[in-house]
Amino acid sequence: MQAEGGIRLPEPHYLESAQQLCRRHGALLVLDEVQTGMYRTGPFLAAHRYRVQPDIVVLAKALSGGLMPVGAVLMSEAVSDSVFSSLGRAFVHASTFGENSLSMRAGLATLDVLQQERLGERAETLGNELRRRLSEALAPYEMVKAVRGAGMLSGIEFQAPQHMRLRLPFEAFRRIHPAMFGQILVMRLFRDKNMLTQICGNNYMVLKVAPPLVVTESQIDEFVAAVRAVVDLAHTSNAFWGDALGMARRSVNI
Repeated sequence: MQAEGGIRLPEPHYLESAQQLCRRHGALLVLDEVQTGMYRTGPFLAAHRYRVQPDIVVLAKALSGGLMPVGAVLMSEAVSDSVFSSLGRAFVHASTFGENSLSMRAGLATLDVLQQERLGERAETLGNELRRRLSEALAPYEMVKAVRGAGMLSGIEFQAPQHMRLRLPFEAFRRIHPAMFGQILVMRLFRDKNMLTQICGNNYMVLKVAPPLVVTESQIDEFVAAVRAVVDLAHTSNAFWGDALGMARRSVNI
């Protein structure tokens, strides 16, 4: 799953095929699960969703529950033994802040909460409901191309409008910067609706939707209503494009 690429989900057997190729040619299958791990997509790892067994997995971010920076590298026993094969090689790889006691306790406490409160199962159920509600609410709007995701990691993909009334300002501001439209969405959601969101780092036309795994159904309702209101504004009011004009002027002055 590519998070910053636009919440892009792999084809059903893509990762299994990649794993088979790695095994065949003696390569390691390494998965970056910094954004997709820790039950974000439902299972503990997105790898479990796609039935693969990576040799190495990278975790971070949610591992501390947001308290402090924590990262971890999981590896198979074979990989571990090949690197840390003896007491003399116990420190072949080290880090200045590695094994910080407070970080480790935060990580263990987070894992306990995730498991005890079954937040992975909750992410699966409420994530499906969130995407269903977003799809229904945004279906009438031509600039909304798709709603997709897994668990509590979703994306709303936008596209250039067909109607000339909307197409002209959209294209004008995209020429100033490709991320202009997405940033106006983010700004409006935060300023008008108190919703903190972001566009994907490598796909400016996808709004990332990644609420906390403890989000409530009423908060989901509030978010869906907020997104619908801002998207409706983009389709019906010049005020939306007025914000874009103000942002463009400031960027030119900079």
